[in-house]
Amino acid sequence: MNVKNVKWLVMSVVLVLAAVTGILVATNSGSGDAASGGTATQTVTVPPSSDIYAKPTDVYTPSSSEPAPASSSAAETSAPASSASESAPPSTGLPADGSRKPTNIPMTKLAPGEKPPQFVIFSFDGAGNSVKMNQFMDAAAPTNSRFTGFLSGVYLLEDANAGLYQAPGAKRGSSQVGFGGDQAELSQRITDLNKMYELGNEIGTHYNGHFCDLGLNWSTAQWDNELDQFYNFFTNWKALNGLTDVPDLKFPASEVKGGRTPCLNHQWNQVVQAWKDHGMTYDSSQPAPKDGIFWPQLVDGIWEFYMPQVYSAGLSGKVTAMDYNFWVKFNGAKEDPGSASKLTPIVLSTYNFMYDQAYNGNRAPILIANHFNNWNGNSFNPATEQFMRETCGKPDTYCATYQDVIAWMELQDPAVLADLQAKFPVAYQAP
Repeated sequence: MNVKNVKWLVMSVVLVLAAVTGILVATNSGSGDAASGGTATQTVTVPPSSDIYAKPTDVYTPSSSEPAPASSSAAETSAPASSASESAPPSTGLPADGSRKPTNIPMTKLAPGEKPPQFVIFSFDGAGNSVKMNQFMDAAAPTNSRFTGFLSGVYLLEDANAGLYQAPGAKRGSSQVGFGGDQAELSQRITDLNKMYELGNEIGTHYNGHFCDLGLNWSTAQWDNELDQFYNFFTNWKALNGLTDVPDLKFPASEVKGGRTPCLNHQWNQVVQAWKDHGMTYDSSQPAPKDGIFWPQLVDGIWEFYMPQVYSAGLSGKVTAMDYNFWVKFNGAKEDPGSASKLTPIVLSTYNFMYDQAYNGNRAPILIANHFNNWNGNSFNPATEQFMRETCGKPDTYCATYQDVIAWMELQDPAVLADLQAKFPVAYQAP
């Protein structure tokens, strides 16, 4: 069989898989060999239906018929402890004087050869659910830890004002993730975002309407348009919704410095200029050019926190380290609440493996990339919460924001940082 026929056969198989599963597999060429991660095969996920992302106010109520989590045993079978109640009271711990908490990272320079801290960056795409935001603020509080909420801009528009948004190439007033609800929901969201900010957490952008298919082909001008709308919603949400008797949003729009594109879809050479046009300094969307966890790179003036391909024993191979991708690998992203007691401990075990490999290896920042959605019977939030509670207080470990990690990296001597960035990736193969 000649090369042309082989390529045709491979492409045919890929297209069939994409049609059946909603998953498109793409190979990114990496310059490293096996020892440095090698070439990464990235799974770019496309949701099989538009309703897979629940509205931000949806609250999960488990049915009495669902199995209880398994009791604690081996790493791959132990289930996380119960997460905070969905009706838990709001978090406490805000600064008494109303100021914002300073960074939780010791801002000190490393000596050559000195081990860096282990950073863990928790991020939540969408970031519109009040219950979940408070749940994770509660989980972070005991260790003075932080996380990042990548906010969907349409969650700052009431449902009645959906027509104020038009994604490039889409129908005006449409969104794959809904809008912000009524005035009471929007006001509560602002209160929660303010609390996040005061506690030292970070808000980034998840853009607006979550149009994965359109975003894959947007031009720079269209990305500029999408970001123009995001920053407009973020800055002028009160006027756009005709509201006066609501709190102000304390997080300045000028401090939104990065984000994650919906479904990780974009073309780098089109979106990077749009980031620069809006004063953004980092991204956490780009599929990694090689397998494993490694230090962020400055690419064309943007700090790129690559989405890593990691090994998961429970999922029998490598997977993009994000909750939705775990779900795809587990059962093709089919809603099966009864299997949550199996999937949740697999997710927790994968996170623990990522941490152990990085902490005892190159100490590269670990990305825990999640959503607030109750996918597969809420398989992911309990694992993420338990990992946060159990890991963030460990020695030399800081659960921090993207911007604080960037500030730490930029503080280091260039030669010291370059040495860290040159270290081999970890967590891409079985130990």
